[in-house]
Formats: sequence, C-alpha cells, structure tokens
Amino acid sequence: MALDFIFMLTRNDRTVKDAMVHLQTALAAGVHHIGFKDIGLPVEDLKELNQTIQAAGATSYLEVVSLGVESEVVSAKSAVEIGVDFLLGGTHVEAVLPTLAGSGIQYYPFPGRVVGHPSVLEGTVEDIVISAKYMANLEGVHGLDLLAYRAKGDVEALMAAVCSAVDKPVIIAGSIETPERIQALQDAGAAGFTIGTAALDGKFFAGDQDLGSQLSAIQVALAKMENCISPYGKVNLEQEFSKFTDHWSPKVAGRINNMQVKIAKFSGSFTWHYHDDEDELFLVNKGLLLMKFRDREEVIEKGEFIIVPRGVEHCPVALTDECEIILLEPATTLNTGNVENDFTISELENVS
Repeated sequence: MALDFIFMLTRNDRTVKDAMVHLQTALAAGVHHIGFKDIGLPVEDLKELNQTIQAAGATSYLEVVSLGVESEVVSAKSAVEIGVDFLLGGTHVEAVLPTLAGSGIQYYPFPGRVVGHPSVLEGTVEDIVISAKYMANLEGVHGLDLLAYRAKGDVEALMAAVCSAVDKPVIIAGSIETPERIQALQDAGAAGFTIGTAALDGKFFAGDQDLGSQLSAIQVALAKMENCISPYGKVNLEQEFSKFTDHWSPKVAGRINNMQVKIAKFSGSFTWHYHDDEDELFLVNKGLLLMKFRDREEVIEKGEFIIVPRGVEHCPVALTDECEIILLEPATTLNTGNVENDFTISELENVS
C-alpha cells in the first residue's frame, strides 16, 4: 500500500486516558503506524505506549500540540526522551531542529499558521505553500504534517498544491472522517494520513462503532483504493481433481507472478524429457510417484515433493493406478520439454 494509515490514540488533540487499551486493539487489528499527542498523559505513560508500539514492530509517532516556542522545544525534548520514530507537528522549526539533531527522529512539522485547540490551519493556499517550501528545504526536516481538513477554503486544492510544491512526503492530519477524504488525499499525492477521534468515537464506519470495527473499516477502505483486495478464495484440491479424468494433461489451477499452479493425474509411465529453462516442482497429493533420473530413481509419497532442475532429463511414473500431482512451474513450461509426441499439450486448460 502506498498510503500510511497512522492511528492516533487521541481525541480532540489530546492523548486519551485509556490509550493503552486502545493500543492493544490497534495492534491486534494489524495497524502498523500508531501515534499520540504530547498532552493528555504523563511522559512516563507515553514512554510505555511508545515501548509497546515499537516492541510490536510498529512505527511510533508523537504529534506536537504546543503552540509556543518554549513549549514546542519541551515537546521535542520529550520526543527524544520517549524515543519515538517520528515527531509530527509544531511550527517553530528552527527552534526544534537543534533538539532533534542526532536523535534519528523523522521530523514532520506543520506548514502554515496553526492556532487554537483543537488546532486550526489559517492562511491562503499560497501562504501555506510558501511555508511548506521553506520548511521542506531545511536540513533535518524529513516531511510535512498538513492540517488540511482543519483549513478553510478548497481543501483538495490545498493538498494538491502542497504535495506538488515539495519533494518530501506529506502526511495529512485533522478531521479525516470518511473514505472520500482518504481518496481525496490519495489523489492529491499524500504519503499518509492520521485518524484518531473519528475511529475512537465510531464516526468513520456507520456500522459497528467499536474501535476494532472502525479500524478494520479504515483499512478495508484503504485496501480498496490501493486495489489491494484479493480476488482469490481458497481452493479445495479434492474438488478440483474431481473435475477431470484424463491423464498426463495438466490443468491450470492458479497463478503466482509468472508461475502456474497446475494439477494433473498420472497413470503409467510418461516420456523421458528435460526443460531447457524451467525448474519444476512435483508435489504428490494422492498415490505414489516414481521419478526416474539417468543416475537414480526417487519414490515420492503423498505429502512429499521433488524439484527437477532445468536441463535434467527425467521420466515420471505413477506407481499406483493413478497418482494426483500438483505442479509449480513457470507458465512457459511445455509438459514434454524438449520432446514433442502424443503427450505434448501446447495450450493448457483452466481446471475451473
């Protein structure tokens, strides 16, 4: 997925008291980016949140709500002390950068003029773009945190203008409450987005309002936008093998990149052959298979497989009346390899 979904353990720009409970729900839901604000809980509690996030293999974010220079520097020092991966927000970049120097923290400040709690973005699109360009050009600034949906005017135009004006990633924050808003920020070229209150208060998904359902709905919406919903269901091998009776005629049951998953029924002996360019895997699903090589013979039982490398001459033989085989090989593989005879099948059928 191209977009990073950052779940914020926050409501109305404050870390919630029961953040640890919600964090466990988020981790169980497979959320990989999780953040919190610099106010709402003591630093020691934020440290524990951060340690839990990182111990689970997720990425941690601290977003600054402080508006004054001194308080923002204090928040940056807290970010270093807590050990987060990303520091989001804040506008006093020159004052914060010395604090973050050498910490390894990725810094994404707010472009534009940010006021109030909850934070609001003020100024024209042109003014915010100027601010964004200035910040993005500073060494130590790794990206931007744009409060797009906390701004007045044409939000989509604002997002597109900022994303196209800078060559660093832009995260969109603030009041992202619908799939349509996620789609809009994706279309604008954003790298990620934050959602907190909308998920905690059950506003994103109109169905079940519990947090797990809300997080799932957000991830489903994102997966659909990224065309990352799998069209494939499970395959029952017994059912697939029951659909044909012919022998030595592989059927295509699935595809993996440039590989094909084939199933076939063997009876008796095949022909000696080899493949110039393709390796083959034979997995026995039923029966007993003998693989003849020029230097030896291998018996492959149910639940076992054998790999035949390219260029190696071989001859499969069914040792039982019928043998069910699963083959994994490139789509270019001709079943008889370097030989053309009555066994050769140039165009394979799909099993379903």
